[in-house]
Amino acid sequence: MILVVAGVAGSGKTTVGQQLARRLGWTFADGDSFHPAANVAKMRAGLPLTDADRKPWLAAITSWMDDIIATGQSAVLACSALKRSYRDELLSGRDDAVMVFLMINRDEDRTRMLGRRGHFFGAELLASQYATLELPEPDERRVYPVTTGDQPPGQLAAGIITRLGLRPG
Repeated sequence: MILVVAGVAGSGKTTVGQQLARRLGWTFADGDSFHPAANVAKMRAGLPLTDADRKPWLAAITSWMDDIIATGQSAVLACSALKRSYRDELLSGRDDAVMVFLMINRDEDRTRMLGRRGHFFGAELLASQYATLELPEPDERRVYPVTTGDQPPGQLAAGIITRLGLRPG
């Protein structure tokens, strides 16, 4: 199984995803590591990505997912998946994959992003995340919105494990 933890930058995807992977005993991968160097350079320069920029990134992620599924492993993947078309691409034909979409208040998100250090995606790009964002719709199968609120990452992870009926490893 692959559990994709999605959401805008600063929503806690990586932190919650790492907590989930640790508790479940699964492999963890961060979608940021699948970006080509040109995408990282563009974001580091404060320029938002386009759909064309995201194509090779999504292709690399789906290839990785297919490899994980083919080997019978389980993994947690942190990935923004901001648009429905991206979520569809990640989940389509992969019955062993589900997604939780972390919903965060914009003000809280901005506060988190302003305090973020050492990452190529800076707070100046946050507006582009919300401009691209298509919130999950009720008809999106295997996509579960999760409101972060003020819950600590460990509590969020525990709630996700319970909601999806997963067994900690």
